Amino acid sequence: MLDWLRQPFGVPTWTILALVVLSLAVGAVIPMFGDSMGYQFGRLAALPAVLLLGVLLIYDYKKLVMLILLFRSVGDMVLESTQFGIGSVRMGIGGLINLFVIIIACMMIMEKPREFPGKLARYWLPFLMMMSVGLVLSYEKTNALKMYLGMLSNFAIFIIAIYMVRSNEDFNKAIRLVLYSSLLPTLYALVDIGLHMRDGSFRLQSTFSHPNVLAFYLTLVLVLGLYMLKSPLYNITPRARVAVCIYMPVLMLQLLLTQTRSAWLACFLVFVLYALLFKRSYLLYLFLLPLLLFVPAVNERLMDLGQGNEVVRNAQLNSFAWRVLLWESAIGWMETSRLLLGYGLDGFGYHVATFFPADRTIRWDAHNVYVQFLFEMGIVGVLCYLWLYARVLGTLRALARIDRVSGFLMLAIVVQYLIVSFSDNMFRYLVFNWYLWFVVGGACALVHLHAGTRATTGRAGAARHRAGSSTSGLPGNHEGKV
Repeated sequence: MLDWLRQPFGVPTWTILALVVLSLAVGAVIPMFGDSMGYQFGRLAALPAVLLLGVLLIYDYKKLVMLILLFRSVGDMVLESTQFGIGSVRMGIGGLINLFVIIIACMMIMEKPREFPGKLARYWLPFLMMMSVGLVLSYEKTNALKMYLGMLSNFAIFIIAIYMVRSNEDFNKAIRLVLYSSLLPTLYALVDIGLHMRDGSFRLQSTFSHPNVLAFYLTLVLVLGLYMLKSPLYNITPRARVAVCIYMPVLMLQLLLTQTRSAWLACFLVFVLYALLFKRSYLLYLFLLPLLLFVPAVNERLMDLGQGNEVVRNAQLNSFAWRVLLWESAIGWMETSRLLLGYGLDGFGYHVATFFPADRTIRWDAHNVYVQFLFEMGIVGVLCYLWLYARVLGTLRALARIDRVSGFLMLAIVVQYLIVSFSDNMFRYLVFNWYLWFVVGGACALVHLHAGTRATTGRAGAARHRAGSSTSGLPGNHEGKV
């Protein structure tokens, strides 16, 4: 009887008591929580969702992070409805998921500290240190902290990918996970088209917060599809090959409907360079590109760049000319003393109403990562940011020695990102950044695994050589000796 009281149903008594206390506490909190949330369904869902995430975190945090990555592509449309305000601070499940990702990375490091990728983590160190300086210098700590935690979550995803990829097959699983994450947005795109496509001004955004985020996400998935089809490191089955070949044109059509020109350019460059380097016959498909000009939405977006380039009174600028005016206004307004360290995180949005004459009503970002980081973290911050990508590119370049196609495609993913960063606020697109750094982290892990295997093989071979040399000198091993 006493044994049963200590462990009823095989479960320790303290565990049952803890669950009872937790249940009572949740029951007491729910009425107050409901009142504070105004009994709106999306906001009321926050509490059970957080409890579920907490249970999954304790039960199996590795499966939790895989579930997060699988379904985060549809998260924007759901998580936005869970946001609520406390004073001037906006909170929601999205921010808590970011926190869970950082916690999971810490748990992986604490579980296997000897496997911590110190060399790869150091790529991030200068930039994260400058982000910390920018946080201290910031005029608005709340927005700056959100920006800092967002970048820290990117680093966490990078570390998580390295811990999860322990073999070539693990990397292929990571590729498939990202590809599978695009299935629900692709299905919902049909709903978005059916509900909102009325004229040439329609821009597809599916489950994402903005068409641009969907566009850059699609460029990533398209490159991964090409990797699955062409990389010798990926052993694709005939059935899967057919499925990917059918799926990629669907993704390309979605990319066209986003009307994001920088994503069109980035995707075009990757496929053209691949054709030039590996498959010249693919260049024949370029003759089909002029047919896209007969699509009204594509034609209008391209023709828009040919007008509205002059800054004159009462003239409407096109999007590129507007960006150039914004950049020139920001850099021209900067004080010389601020060029080194900048105005702090989110300083661009804080000061934009002061220096931008074209529109003082909206809190704009720079639509250029390099200009924004120059303004907020100075020359030092931009150099630290470029250092991060230079080291990543250097690591991925080594993948080309393992396989040229895989190395090219992984390098292309990063170069794409650097190109589109000239015309968009890429650091704000958290969902896309997570998938990008998950793939890049896995690729870096694959390079180091191959390097470690070669080093181990080399040491083993040297050891055998030394052993053979030493035994050959023994008298008993000479021919003719007894």
